Amino acid sequence: MLSGRRLDLLEPSPLDIEIADIAHGLARVARWNGQTKGAHAFSVAQHSVLVERLVSELSPRLAREARLMALLHDAPEYVVGDLISPFKAAVGMNYKSLEEKLQAAIHLRFALPAQVPATLKTLFKRADHLSAYYEATQLAGFEEVEARRLFGRPPARLRTPRLVPLPTAEAQALFLARFQRLCPA
Repeated sequence: MLSGRRLDLLEPSPLDIEIADIAHGLARVARWNGQTKGAHAFSVAQHSVLVERLVSELSPRLAREARLMALLHDAPEYVVGDLISPFKAAVGMNYKSLEEKLQAAIHLRFALPAQVPATLKTLFKRADHLSAYYEATQLAGFEEVEARRLFGRPPARLRTPRLVPLPTAEAQALFLARFQRLCPA
């Protein structure tokens, strides 16, 4: 990692995780394998900020800790990349287990519960699907009918985001700024 930390992917330690490394990596990982409109890829960093915003809109009274978990929902991708679920299953080894170990280490590093409670997992998955809907229709060339079939229809009460892929440095700064608002000193 650029911080100088050496992360063991098979046995990750919370002591080897730095938010600057996460932000740096996520800002450089492209959603949709980069197959989006615009001069820049829509990064996992931007996606993570959007998911946290959607979680907050879906559940306005949610605690700061839960919103931080939402922001970090794809944090393992800073080192393993963004793979679609069917491909993860096809990889062979227990990819999900590797991701879960890394996610637990990330959570522990930032004083969060190692495991996300089931109710929050459901909420995060809903926001993740909503984010995918907006990304698909605004950036990846999907028709609304197809996006609704794949990801569901956004509730009318949600503010429709206007997605603009940012340059890497801006996406990284956006993610870090959101993290700093949610994470206690």
